[in-house]
Amino acid sequence: MTGFARTEGETSGLSWIWEARSVNGRGLDVRCRLPSGLDRLDPVVRAETGKQLKRGNVSVTLTLSKAAGAPPFTVDRAVLDQVLALHTDLMGRVDRAPPRIEALLQIPGVLDRGGLADAIDEKVEKALLAGFSQALKRLIGARAEEGARLKSVLLSQIDEIERLTAEAAGAAVLRPEAVKERIRQQISELVDAVPALSEERLAQELALLAAKGDVREELDRLAAHIGQARDMLNEGGAIGRRLDFLSQEFNRESNTVCSKSQDVSLTRIGIALKSVIDQFREQIQNVE
Repeated sequence: MTGFARTEGETSGLSWIWEARSVNGRGLDVRCRLPSGLDRLDPVVRAETGKQLKRGNVSVTLTLSKAAGAPPFTVDRAVLDQVLALHTDLMGRVDRAPPRIEALLQIPGVLDRGGLADAIDEKVEKALLAGFSQALKRLIGARAEEGARLKSVLLSQIDEIERLTAEAAGAAVLRPEAVKERIRQQISELVDAVPALSEERLAQELALLAAKGDVREELDRLAAHIGQARDMLNEGGAIGRRLDFLSQEFNRESNTVCSKSQDVSLTRIGIALKSVIDQFREQIQNVE
């Protein structure tokens, strides 16, 4: 969800530059930096961005300047005279030092950056919003290019998850002969227990041992999640939140495989599986 776009233009003696930046974010957070006097454009920019994007921290900046040779700063002397008159009136009531020049210039309306806001009429505003739309379109394009590269990374990670899942299913510990041999050994230990176990208790223990080591259900669910993840990536669109949820399911199943494992080889596969799933979850944070 990272990207950068810039558009610039000139109309009615004003030049403008739009810059739009996007970085990763779980939701959509739009921040606007607009010249003084153009706050009315803020809700328009936010609404248009919200229609096009669903996730990411987006920063939008508009810079205005006048034609070459125009004074960059002017002081509204009428406003300044009113401020000074008010200060003189208050001096008789409040014991305060004379105002500093930098404090006066910070008062809204005293300092005018070339009268730019006053020069923006309906025609200029329309041109500015058209420039923003173009910048937003370019930002979406930049994010789409990153998404195309990211898709190949995610698909390769899914391929690795599938390979490890198949390796776990084929591990010797899951083969019927290996399972039977393990249960025979554990039966022998239970039969030799003192005091001796009843037939009913022995059957219960055997069922428990078989269930504890059986991870086929978890592996089946992992296989289903793999197919679902591929379908989402091929579907495209705003799938980031859905993939994030699916990655949690991946993680849950891999944790269960590791906890049920009674074999070193299966534990090794489970740990490798968790590592790839963690990488998958990290990359998903970059998806719209």
